[in-house]
Amino acid sequence: MAISDEQKREYVKRLLVSRTRLLCDHGFYGVLLMHMCFALDEGIKTAGTDGTTTYFNPAFLDSLSDRELDFVLMHEVLHVVLQHCSRYEERHRLLFNVACDIVVNSNVLYSNGMDVRYITLKEHGEAMHLTPAGEEGYLYTAEEVYEMLMREAAYVDFDSWDDHGFWGAYAQNSAESDAWRQHFKDACLSVQRRGYGDMPAFAERLLKDMQKSRINWREQINDFVQQDVCDYSFSPPDKRFFDSDFMIPDYNDYDTAVKNVLFFIDTSASMSDKMVTEAYAEVKGAIDQYGGKLQGKLGFFDGNVKQPLPFGDVEDLMKIKPIGGGGTSFINVFKYVTEHMQEDPPVAIILITDGYAPFPEESAANGIPVLWVLNNTRAKPPWGKVLHIKEV
Repeated sequence: MAISDEQKREYVKRLLVSRTRLLCDHGFYGVLLMHMCFALDEGIKTAGTDGTTTYFNPAFLDSLSDRELDFVLMHEVLHVVLQHCSRYEERHRLLFNVACDIVVNSNVLYSNGMDVRYITLKEHGEAMHLTPAGEEGYLYTAEEVYEMLMREAAYVDFDSWDDHGFWGAYAQNSAESDAWRQHFKDACLSVQRRGYGDMPAFAERLLKDMQKSRINWREQINDFVQQDVCDYSFSPPDKRFFDSDFMIPDYNDYDTAVKNVLFFIDTSASMSDKMVTEAYAEVKGAIDQYGGKLQGKLGFFDGNVKQPLPFGDVEDLMKIKPIGGGGTSFINVFKYVTEHMQEDPPVAIILITDGYAPFPEESAANGIPVLWVLNNTRAKPPWGKVLHIKEV
């Protein structure tokens, strides 16, 4: 059946509206879909992707509600980002197709608050999202689910609406695969930096490992706030006084637990998403290196200051979302500390920044040690300790 130009325009309009809706409701997917092309293809029954373009049979597209169309777009772009199109190798194609769909659908389900209505097509029913063991697919890779299917294939329902017929061509396109890896990373940074909704489970896991700290925080903090780190310990006591009525601390055993360190990350317009993520990774690295013995607060600042929130572990840290994008004011950071933290001042203030703003007088710190962690060597703080990430 011939499709008129007017019909084509309506189809394109509907797809673009869906993408815009996802940008608002599920930013991670919406950002990724900005890199996806769309096309109509009456040669397929439903929809599918070749890694660069998502194809729709017009009749299938007509059958979808807006919510169902959003699900289909989320589904297809996750296949591409997870490189499913190029990971067949020597595997049984049907089983691997099913494994990939289970992982993708479960991640979409996770992104929609585990409400199965959001992964259901009225003409095809609820999409597969459970492994043969009855667990959610987002907990596993496609390869892991595939191995389960190999063992339990006789008990699996293989019904899927998705057409994977385009995947073979994509397997040879390494440049496109590299491009999508970068698109994925950029989408993670955008969501983390600008608060574009939640990420699917696999992205949350990968983001934690995406950036590695380059600073030896134990060395830096222990040296930096040495006057605040206890350099003696009552456990174990000094062996020379075991028979004494007095408990004498051993000055050779260092208790390197540090509390009440205040981190501030610069989120002004001059800080790119990559820079903010690198800064965030350094705070995470400090927590990891102290193994639960570092506690404090993390705040963000541009021209204004976002109230610092407490953290005691990485899980706490991941709940603290960056915000900003305006000008930069170091003066307001120290003003905030003076006005809001007088009763419980931090043992140290660590600012991770590009340093592109006027520096206040040293008296603004009120005697609190300050560490400037800079992502370049051009900025020159006139006081405080200075550390350059790029040189570590």
